[in-house]
Amino acid sequence: MSPILSVRNLSRNFGAIKAVDDVSFDLAKGELLALIGPNGAGKSTCFNMLMGQLRPSSGTVQLMGKNIAGMQPRKIWRMGVGRTFQITATYVSMTVVENVQMALISHHRRLYSLTSFAHKLYRDKALALLETVGMADQADRHCAVLAYGDLKRLELAVALAHDPVLLLMDEPTAGMAPRERIALMQLTADILAQRGISVLFTEHDMDVVFAHSHRIMVLNRGQLIAEGTVDEIRNNRQVQEVYLGGGTLFKAAEDDAHA
Repeated sequence: MSPILSVRNLSRNFGAIKAVDDVSFDLAKGELLALIGPNGAGKSTCFNMLMGQLRPSSGTVQLMGKNIAGMQPRKIWRMGVGRTFQITATYVSMTVVENVQMALISHHRRLYSLTSFAHKLYRDKALALLETVGMADQADRHCAVLAYGDLKRLELAVALAHDPVLLLMDEPTAGMAPRERIALMQLTADILAQRGISVLFTEHDMDVVFAHSHRIMVLNRGQLIAEGTVDEIRNNRQVQEVYLGGGTLFKAAEDDAHA
């Protein structure tokens, strides 16, 4: 089966600095692929090229066989690529359900309908998406009063509103308590498995990475230094030395997973 996403020789230079250097990988349908690495490794730059915020210096990004490298973010979104951000991006002046309705209105190209009756458009579908992420009981609350974990779940519902085939998740559990992180990522994994959505995500929490990734890639100084299963990455000496300074945190994450 052809990959949903195929990246070949992707590079991005900022002057003499190679932020991303000749990165290649494939992402299969329904796969959860983690992209990890120390700060400054090039993860955000890689994400921004995949989503169109940055134009690659060289290389190709193929979504279902079509090269999208350098395409405008909105066109990439229209092709079925969603994104969640490290810092949640919701409309705080709107209610929970209105945020999802806005995403649905945009998806159905009905922005001209943003008039006094916009609050009636796609409400049932928005409520169904909120039910999926466990937020239906908070549909009419304003986002400004939500707990941070609830905002993360709302952002997931918004990302699902246009039926993506690929979801890019930038540190989906950032800023959350440890127990909340595991719960949110389990919810995300369950939903995406049911819908057959492919996921590429960055994450600093090794418990989350090891518990939910099908495969893991490791970037360091813009280069892909390792790729493999959880066990292969956990036992990779180069990854331990470069990313975690000897493997102490890997061992701690492993112990926590078996506790």
